[in-house]
Amino acid sequence: MTEAKQNTRKWQLNWRLMVFTGAFLPLLVGLGIWQLNRAEEKQVLLEQWQQEAQNLDWPEQVASGLASGRPVTVTGLFGKRSWLLDNRTRDGIAGYEVLTAFYPLQGPVVLVNRGWIAAPRTRNTLPDVAPPEGVFSLSGRLNHYPEPPVLSAKTAFAEGWPRRVQTLPGSTARVEIPELPDAIIRLEGSEQPGAYRADWEPDLMGPQTHYGYATQWFALALVLTILSVVASYRKTGSNNDNDNG
Repeated sequence: MTEAKQNTRKWQLNWRLMVFTGAFLPLLVGLGIWQLNRAEEKQVLLEQWQQEAQNLDWPEQVASGLASGRPVTVTGLFGKRSWLLDNRTRDGIAGYEVLTAFYPLQGPVVLVNRGWIAAPRTRNTLPDVAPPEGVFSLSGRLNHYPEPPVLSAKTAFAEGWPRRVQTLPGSTARVEIPELPDAIIRLEGSEQPGAYRADWEPDLMGPQTHYGYATQWFALALVLTILSVVASYRKTGSNNDNDNG
């Protein structure tokens, strides 16, 4: 019985631990709240973009701003000019991403990234990427032109169509089609007219990602609180050398 009493645990304030917890706990909680606010803002933005994509025609969408990740819907016809972005791989297979001019019934022409296609076996053979004929409605998201790295060499101009390129800056594409806007459209899925393999990574960090980050910050705050409470209970008794420190 005496030994049991000597080894009991008792709450004992550790001011160093309290200072540490007091400094970092508000920070973790604040980061979690910030992520929740970002998720709400992103949800409102996505809902606004989705509403505009449904209610605005292409010229109005261009006028309202071409932010990357914004959903768009355009109706028109594919053109004959296509660029093949070289050195694109899927599942270890070499191939191309196909960018084709698309002429909406209203508004400026725009480049549409139709997705990935496997390269032929020989380098001197290009795949047949002739687009379908007719009027189609395409749904996708705005994206940046495939710009080259800052230190890369200038893009060489080739002849003939389709045209194989390593990159396709907007300035290069406008040599052929001067009226192109400041963004391209990536088709939202492989079921779209004229699409190949269009399984893109998300262009925009969605609300769910922010909620996930918020959960992580709140979980860290909870763990810090629990550890601080547990560490503040110490064994008391004559055999405990830490009673006084």
